[in-house]
Amino acid sequence: MSLTEKQRHDLKKFLKELECHKGRHTELVSVYIPQGYDMIKIIQHLDQEKGTATNIKSTQTRNNVIDSLEKMTQHLKLFRRTPENGLAVFAGNVAEREGKQDFQVWSIEAPLPIKTRIYRCDKEFLLDILRDMLDTKEVYGLVVVDRRDAIIALLKGKSIIPLLKTHSEVPGKTKAGGQSAHRFERIREGAKIDHFKKVAEYMKEQFLHNKDLKGIIVGGPGPTKYDFVDTGYITTEVRNKIIAIKDLSYTEEFGLQELVDKSEDVLAQEGIMQEKRIMLRFFQGLAKSQSTVSYGEQEVMKCLKMGAVDQLLLSEELDDAKIEEFEREAKLVGTTVTIISTETREGAQLKDMGKIAAILRYGVQ
Repeated sequence: MSLTEKQRHDLKKFLKELECHKGRHTELVSVYIPQGYDMIKIIQHLDQEKGTATNIKSTQTRNNVIDSLEKMTQHLKLFRRTPENGLAVFAGNVAEREGKQDFQVWSIEAPLPIKTRIYRCDKEFLLDILRDMLDTKEVYGLVVVDRRDAIIALLKGKSIIPLLKTHSEVPGKTKAGGQSAHRFERIREGAKIDHFKKVAEYMKEQFLHNKDLKGIIVGGPGPTKYDFVDTGYITTEVRNKIIAIKDLSYTEEFGLQELVDKSEDVLAQEGIMQEKRIMLRFFQGLAKSQSTVSYGEQEVMKCLKMGAVDQLLLSEELDDAKIEEFEREAKLVGTTVTIISTETREGAQLKDMGKIAAILRYGVQ
């Protein structure tokens, strides 16, 4: 399961805020509540920790921990039940000057399931579990192959990561007749088999032990890709991971991009396709009837204030303050907000167009 760009943006913003706070002693409290865990038990546990904290020798540290725990338990009582994926809560005295008090509490409903219950007091908040959620773990293997070339890559989130390229020694076709033509064909066939074996071995090396691999998609021009998959050179464990075979017009890097574009049916639930679909709607509107879309900060904000925006598209390259400004306006008129990464061609185009665009509910002149 991967985060949406909106979830990713919100989590990055949350982490950025907490990372700037440091305690003078082990007095900043971090609590992770797993999905399905009883909130009442957590509150009871924190009440017990308040009793344990009375044994801390330093008066200032002791008071800071106890007061932080009190603030946290009061905050947790606002939740009727543990959120679906669990909850991360943080509390502490974040006053810049020693001896002053500024107790703050933060909480975030986890975008991905929390598996472990944690209570920790330290000089900084424990954020590694949330940081780890930002790392896209699920990947797809991509293989583009024909008789002469092959390229192997990973699709991680929205990024295509080339791993290796290989070139066969299959000679081109010849018009030589008679016995020489048969011999030449045998040479071609032998070189093709060597090429297939080499690509199959590379696939084994790159994909077999990748625990995060959700599947492999193979593509290429003509029938060669089917010959390759059906030859039996691909080890069974790797072959069982192949989830689709796609017909392509290109090879090498262009082929990888085409393979992803043509795998929408396979990747339908992945963020890259959701993002491509919504950007495609925008570009189709731009090409057919510019009155149904808008782009640029001033133009989009004008349409937003009119209540005319159905989908608001914001590049992840925008600064947080600008994103928050547009999100506030969108909330007032029930507009859906989508954060668009710059890792796809469409996302890069949005960045070049001013980082802000919109699909409208109705035409605006």
